[in-house]
Amino acid sequence: MTEAIVIAAQAGRALAEAARRAGLRPYVADLFGDADTLALAEAYRPLSGRFGSGPAAEATLAAVDGLAAAAGSPVGVVLGSGFEDVPGLVARIAERHRLIGAAAGTVAALKDPHGFAALCGRLGIPHPSVATDAPTDPGRWLLKRVGGSGGNHIRPAPRGTAPQGYYYQARVPGRPHALNFLADGLRIEVLAVTEQWCAPTPMLPYRYAGAVVGGASEASSLPAATWTVISDFIERIVAATGLRGLGSADFLVDGSDWWLTEINPRPGATLDILDRRTTPLLAAHVAACLGCMPALGAQPADAAAAQICYADREHAPVPDLPWPDHVRDRPRPGSVVRRDAPLCTVLAEGADRQAALARLETRTARLLAVLAAKKTHPEEAP
Repeated sequence: MTEAIVIAAQAGRALAEAARRAGLRPYVADLFGDADTLALAEAYRPLSGRFGSGPAAEATLAAVDGLAAAAGSPVGVVLGSGFEDVPGLVARIAERHRLIGAAAGTVAALKDPHGFAALCGRLGIPHPSVATDAPTDPGRWLLKRVGGSGGNHIRPAPRGTAPQGYYYQARVPGRPHALNFLADGLRIEVLAVTEQWCAPTPMLPYRYAGAVVGGASEASSLPAATWTVISDFIERIVAATGLRGLGSADFLVDGSDWWLTEINPRPGATLDILDRRTTPLLAAHVAACLGCMPALGAQPADAAAAQICYADREHAPVPDLPWPDHVRDRPRPGSVVRRDAPLCTVLAEGADRQAALARLETRTARLLAVLAAKKTHPEEAP
């Protein structure tokens, strides 16, 4: 029988799919329980709310313990999004199970904004200033939640001292990119540079939308010199913090200038578009965390893109649809998706970035049109 692995995350489908591609049997705990997550998982446990302290932390531990017991002797536990602001909970999980990913101390070092800014300063890495005191010029600052992910937590800075659990980060210009890598605690292997974009709303101006990666023969969106410099600096951070496994470095590029904004010490939102090499990325993640940096294989020939399809209206209930093969994170029929909440993820490939993005937009528009027609005429097939 193939080996099992336990996955806990805000959304566990991408990790579960990556586990299946790596020949592993996923046991999954997450917030959503989407239809494809349930189909991929050997067993599933629901999580609720943020994973923090108190009852939520105890429920998360119980879910991980229960899945590990059901799995028998799993390879270990992989944590996705949602644990960046709770290194104490990460430490408790690591006390009970083999942790496949960043250690609690590494998460704490990378996700403490002031400590991370100080580390960047020591290493000479361009990084926006951070503060907790009230800025005299709030228009030049953003308010962020410590350990936040997905962009939903980012706001224009208000006046006054940052609330508990939040901090101010100086605004810097540039287009958002991410350097996606595999680390073994000392060095990195670069997977790709991806470009990101937002799907803003009046209340969520920095809400994450999607990402695209170019094909193997396509010119990088970054100059080679910039790519090399950023890679070298990320490797220094890895050596300083002992980071292992899949991760990504978010940065903004403005001409020849760039600023590192954060490190995500976990498999990220680009897993769907990056896990197309001969070596499955979750297998590479496990190997690197256990001390062996694997060969990754050639970069895929085609470009790929993925974006979250946010609901343009409330779906209560979600209709029973024959979802296209390029749709992931499919909500269960009868469940409720509120307006502006994530509805699903749409994937596309193409000969280059522009072709992949054009196909992505076409597929997303068609999907929303089908859902609108289904809501207007529920008795008709889509």
